[in-house]
Amino acid sequence: MSHVAVPKTYKLFVNGAFPRSESGRVYEVTTPKGVFLANAAKASRKDARDAIVAARAAVGGWAGATAYNRGQVLYRVAEVLEGRRAQFEDEIVRLEGVSAGAARAQVDEAIDRWVWYAGWTDKFAQVSGNANPVAGPYFNLSVPEPTGVVAVVAPQDSSLLGLVSAVAPALVAGNTVVVVASEAFPLSAITLAEVLATSDLPKGVVNVLTGSPAEIAPWLASHADVNALDLVGAAELEWIDLEIAAAETLKRVYPPESGPDAAAPSLARITAFTETKTVWHTKSLL
Repeated sequence: MSHVAVPKTYKLFVNGAFPRSESGRVYEVTTPKGVFLANAAKASRKDARDAIVAARAAVGGWAGATAYNRGQVLYRVAEVLEGRRAQFEDEIVRLEGVSAGAARAQVDEAIDRWVWYAGWTDKFAQVSGNANPVAGPYFNLSVPEPTGVVAVVAPQDSSLLGLVSAVAPALVAGNTVVVVASEAFPLSAITLAEVLATSDLPKGVVNVLTGSPAEIAPWLASHADVNALDLVGAAELEWIDLEIAAAETLKRVYPPESGPDAAAPSLARITAFTETKTVWHTKSLL
């Protein structure tokens, strides 16, 4: 008896669960030659709102965890990702039409970047914070704190590496994330969500939306409960309009990037989504 293939419908990832879009919409994901691979959920404005609500609810617990604990959790994600590398490689080969070697290299780099950012969780504050010199009997210390909910438009020309490169740095300081995955290459985004769901990452810390960035991004940019906007993958959108919408609620905005390695690993991508808190403390005069 011949096997009957069961094409997968890739759903959204919101609040630790995998719901269909509330609109019921899906779109076909195909190979570069037009061969059908799967259906992916097409997120709506309501789905974006649900993801923001989940991310906001998760901020307190994730930001309140110790830096060491966040590092352990992020490293665990890398461990689970490593264990499912064959699936990621297969999806990248079929979806992007690249060689097995190129897919393997992309997965290797994605895992390496996740580990790199995991290592920064208990170190970046020492680099980006400082003791400030003051005239008087005081200690004056500046320390970085998470911004809150970060909305991300992931790089659109990469299925896994671009997504990891944009999401991981926002998590380091204790932010939560709502990310719009690559519209053309969404499969690895939801497979990564399955990794997140089976690691130790608390629900709501990362929420993954698939579909049209042009449709979803304006709602994220204008939503008052989003604290920062990463437009790394929005170069082909009307991103100036997104910046204007974000300005209405005083969001911090990271501009689009282009090139083969958009969102390259850097400390700047971590500190871009932090706020600086300065504390004064009286010195003892004894």
